[in-house]
Amino acid sequence: MLTATRLGVLVFVLLALVVTAWWLRGAPADTNASTIARDERRAILPMGSPSDFFVPQAVGEAVLEKSRPQISNVQIVDLDGDGLRDILVCDVIRDQVTWIRQFPGGTYTEIPVGGPVPAPAHVEAIDFDRDGDLDLVVAALGVLAPSNNRVGSVVILENSGRQQFTNRVVADRLARVADVQAGDLDGDGDLDLTVAGFGYDSGDTSWLENTGDWTFEQHVLLRLSGPINAIVADINQDGTPDVLSLVSQEWEEVWAFLGDGRGQFRPQMIWGSSNPDFGSSWMSVLDFDRDGDLDVLFSNGDAFDYAPTNSRPWHGVQWLENKGMMQFEFHRLADLPGASSPQAADVDGDNDLDLVVVSAYNNWDDPAAMSLVWLENNGRMQFAMHRIASSPTHLITLATGDLDADGTVDLVTGGMHISRPFDRISRVTVWSNRRR
Repeated sequence: MLTATRLGVLVFVLLALVVTAWWLRGAPADTNASTIARDERRAILPMGSPSDFFVPQAVGEAVLEKSRPQISNVQIVDLDGDGLRDILVCDVIRDQVTWIRQFPGGTYTEIPVGGPVPAPAHVEAIDFDRDGDLDLVVAALGVLAPSNNRVGSVVILENSGRQQFTNRVVADRLARVADVQAGDLDGDGDLDLTVAGFGYDSGDTSWLENTGDWTFEQHVLLRLSGPINAIVADINQDGTPDVLSLVSQEWEEVWAFLGDGRGQFRPQMIWGSSNPDFGSSWMSVLDFDRDGDLDVLFSNGDAFDYAPTNSRPWHGVQWLENKGMMQFEFHRLADLPGASSPQAADVDGDNDLDLVVVSAYNNWDDPAAMSLVWLENNGRMQFAMHRIASSPTHLITLATGDLDADGTVDLVTGGMHISRPFDRISRVTVWSNRRR
C-alpha cells in the first residue's frame, strides 16, 4: 500500500520522466505562446456551385483490371525543354519514377525514368549538377507501410542531356524518406539537400551537405518521427535559405530552421496542434496573401493508420499568416475529410490565389463524398468551396500548371488506392481547365 509520501515521490518521478522525454525529443529553441497556435476550430465555409469547367482525362499507363494504383506524387515540368509541359510520377507499386511526356501537344506517353527506386515518395526536377539539363531528386521511402527499418534513401537521377537517366544513390540507410529538396544551404556554391526522414516511431529532419563528387554528409536538424516535408525557403527574409518542416505522427507541428547561410540552423516551432491525431498531410510555402512575405499553407487529412481508413471531422486546410518577426497567425480555411496536397493557383483568372485540394481518405461509400475541390478567393482572403469531383476517389497528390498553354490553370492528380472501395479507381488524371 502506498503512503502519501511514497505517492508524492512517484508522481514527482513520473512528471520528471515526462518533462525529460519532451526535452529529449527536441524542445523548441525559440517559441512563445503567441506563435504556437492551439486553435483548430472548424471552418464555417460557404459552398459555391459545383464547378463544371474541369474536364478529366486519364493519361499515361492504363489502369489494369484488379490493379490498385499507388501514386504518391505528381509534378508538372517541361523535362525535355521542348516548350510542352510534361508530368513526373512517383509510382509506389512499380518502384519507379516515370515521365509522362506531352508530345505532340495533347498526346501523353509514359516512359520509365532511370532504374528502380524503392517506394518513391516525392520528385523534384532541378539542374543539380549545373550542366544545363534537368536532373531528378527523389525521396525514397523504401517501403510504403509504416516501418522503423532504415530503408529510406535519397536518389538523384542524373540526366545525360538526352533524357537518359542514371541512378545515383547519394544517401541510404535512412529513416523512410518522404521528401527531399535542393538548395545551397552552406553558401559554398553547390546544391545541398534537405531530407524529411519520416520513419515510423523514429525519424528526423536533416540536411545533406554536398562534399563533392556525389558524396554527402548528413546533419540532423530535429530528431522527431513523422516529417512530411523539408522545404527550402527564406521564411525570415534575411537573404539566407531556411528549412521548413511539417512534422506529423503524434507531434503535429510546423518547424522552421533558420539558416545563417553557412550551414548552421536555429530551430523554432512556429505552430503546434493540441490534437495528437491531427493527421498532418502536406505543406507548401508561398506568399499566399501577396503581401511580400512567405506564408505556410498546410493540410491535415491523413488516416493511413486506420482500418477502415476513414475521415476525421477535424480534417481540413489552414494557413499560417506571416506577421513578421517570425510571428504567425493561424487561419482555418476549410473542413475537408482526407485533405491532402493543397496547391495555390489562380483558378478563375481574377488575379488572386485560390486553392485546390484533393481528398485521400473519405467516406467513399457515400457517392457525394468529394475527392477534388477548389476554394474560390474573393480577393479578401475569404473563400467559398466548389466541388470539382467525387470520382475518382482516393486522390492523395495534386499538381497545378498550364498544360495546354491556353492561359488557364490545369490540374494533375494521382490515386492512392490502399483501402476500399475500389470502384472509382484512377492512376494519373489531367483535369483540363475549360473556363471561358
